[in-house]
Amino acid sequence: MEITKDLSCVMTIFGGTGDLAHRKLIPAIYNLLHENMLPENFAVVAVGRRDLSHEEYRDSIYQSIQKFSRLKIDNDLWNVLRNKIYYSKFSFDDNLGYSKLNEFLKALDKEYHTNGNRMYYLAVAPEYFEVIVDKLNNHNMVDTREGFKRVVIEKPFGRDLKSAQYLNKKITEVFSEDNTYRIDHYLGKEMIQNIMIIRFANSIFEPIWNNKYIDNIQITAIETVGVENRGGYYEKAGALRDMVQNHMLQLLTLTAMEPPPSLKTEHIRDEKVKVLQSLEKLTPEFIKSNVVRGQYGAGSIEGKVVPAYRNEANVSPESKVETFAALKMHVQNFRWAGVPFYIRSGKRLDRKSTEITVQFKELPNILYFKENKELQPNLLTIKVNPMEGVVFQFNGKEPGSRNNILPLQMDFCQNCEFESNTPEAYERLLYDVMKGDPTLFTRWDEVEYSWKFVDSILEAWKSEENSFPNYEAGSNGPREAELLLSRDNRKWWNIESNSFCARK
Repeated sequence: MEITKDLSCVMTIFGGTGDLAHRKLIPAIYNLLHENMLPENFAVVAVGRRDLSHEEYRDSIYQSIQKFSRLKIDNDLWNVLRNKIYYSKFSFDDNLGYSKLNEFLKALDKEYHTNGNRMYYLAVAPEYFEVIVDKLNNHNMVDTREGFKRVVIEKPFGRDLKSAQYLNKKITEVFSEDNTYRIDHYLGKEMIQNIMIIRFANSIFEPIWNNKYIDNIQITAIETVGVENRGGYYEKAGALRDMVQNHMLQLLTLTAMEPPPSLKTEHIRDEKVKVLQSLEKLTPEFIKSNVVRGQYGAGSIEGKVVPAYRNEANVSPESKVETFAALKMHVQNFRWAGVPFYIRSGKRLDRKSTEITVQFKELPNILYFKENKELQPNLLTIKVNPMEGVVFQFNGKEPGSRNNILPLQMDFCQNCEFESNTPEAYERLLYDVMKGDPTLFTRWDEVEYSWKFVDSILEAWKSEENSFPNYEAGSNGPREAELLLSRDNRKWWNIESNSFCARK
């Protein structure tokens, strides 16, 4: 994959008045400008259905940058960006709107000398993906003879394997795979990018990153918030589709992949796909015993009473949608044979955390392990969000005359060291789209294999009864999720360190 040297382009955001544009995309563009990473020849056109002028849209975006940007707004820089932002009002199925947009983009191409380079960002509901792509094609807005034409698509990419295959066919009929960027913002997070470096740039880890030395690996993504204003979307998705099919399996592939022959995009992606191909095939019997789903009831979080999922806006009072999912799974290859991977994700839990914990095997039952039955295992935890960093736990002697052994920690807190200099995920990802680097985006076969895995669970659930709600908001989730590990004589880890606690 050849990286583009000319980053200049016109970025069109379909859904320009939505939360994603206001909270993430435009603040990310401002921060890129602040960091001198935004090309000079650049413009943004936001497409929405609200009746706004260019100036009215710019004023609303200014408020959003003030609120959501990681960097304090500089009015001189804002004035530079302000003049590069435009607004176009039309419905996504309006042919006349696309005709006018095309003429406007051609004028901007000339004004900003972008050489015809365009990025189309679909920050819209999934049902509009096919509509917008078809309209762009029908109005000759994807011709690559004059500059690149790239499309960025937010998740969810399909609802199951069949719908994902259909959607992929429709999109790649218009945009080639090389020009299709399926965004997973988790892959833009700093510590996710650090996983490969921790593994492959440190000789103390890679030689023992296998089933000879590792007991189990836990991947957690939990949060205290509920569905907020996304009840309508969540009723169609649930935790398995919303988190496991994309974010969680992406974390798994980066943790379990083999060393690629080089750092080229396709070599990295190839190794990630091999992990997905090696996932154990799940039978209905295995799913019944090793996959847990839950839905939160009413409860209290940080002293505030919060409603049950079924009482949230736009949610059915008899909803069977899961807000929590946990599972045990195996990667069936020589490196990982016999090592269980435990995954969990859920809403309205007792804390917010995304992290990967590697538990190393215990030593033989001799010497200290024979004398002290309470020794803690060695643990390596990669913290992704909200705290970013690495914690390594090992055993050491407590000061004093007795041979008491305690778990000790070495840690690196990225938030503490670099604070606001850590870029947001969307900054890195937008910059990568402009330069044509798809490394941190999901290739089609990754999507396909992940849906095959998740579809087997969804199919098994159709014939299973559930009893919801089955965990209280503010708890650590369904009791069955704890039993998933305890029957294997294991437990979920929640490793804190002095550096992270002090930062909180």
